Amino acid sequence: MSTQKEGEAASPPEQIRGWLTGRLPGDWFDGAPEILIDREEITVIGHLPSPETRAAGGGEAAPAKGATAKGAAGKGATARGTAEASGAEAAAIGRSRRFREETRDTRIEIAREAEHSFGRKVSWGVVCDNYKVMFTTLSIPVMTRLRQSERRVLDTLVDAGVARSRSDALAWCVRLVGEHEDSWLSDLREALRHVEQVRAEGPHA
Repeated sequence: MSTQKEGEAASPPEQIRGWLTGRLPGDWFDGAPEILIDREEITVIGHLPSPETRAAGGGEAAPAKGATAKGAAGKGATARGTAEASGAEAAAIGRSRRFREETRDTRIEIAREAEHSFGRKVSWGVVCDNYKVMFTTLSIPVMTRLRQSERRVLDTLVDAGVARSRSDALAWCVRLVGEHEDSWLSDLREALRHVEQVRAEGPHA
C-alpha cells in the first residue's frame, strides 16, 4: 500500500517534455526545443532562425599604393572575415533579445503553469547562429559530506587560486566533469530516461 499523497510524486521527465511540447507556441523555434530537467528546474532552450546579414559597403577596397596584390587581397579577406563574424554575432544577440522581449508575457504565463503543475521553476534560453543566450537560470545550494582526502582536493584548488572557496571549487569540479565526460553523461541520462519511461508505464500501487 502506498503512503505517498496524491500530487507529491515527482512528475516523470517525459510527462513534462510532452506538456511543454504541446504548450509552447509552434512558431517560436526552429524544430523542437531542448528541454533539460532536474529536481528543481526545467530549462527550455530553443533554436532561432539565423538573421540575414549583409556586409556593409558591398565592394572590395583597392590595394594600397606600393602593396602587392597578393598581400592586399590577404589582408582584405582577413578584415572581411573578422567584420562578418562580428556582424553575425551582433545580429544573433539582437535577434535573441528581440525574442526575449516579444515573448516575455507568454513565457511568464507558461512558467507559472509549469511550476503549479510540476513543482519546478522554468528557465529559458535560445541558440541563434551558434550563439547561446540564457535568459534566466537558478543557482541551487547543494549540501554534501566529504572525507578529508576529498576536502584536501578542494583546499588545493582554493590555495592555487583556481577557486575562491570550497563551494566554488566543488562547482568547478562539477563543471570539469561535465565538460570532459559529456558523452558518458549523455548515455547515462538516456538510460535514466528509459528507466523513468518503463516505471511510468508499469502497474500503479
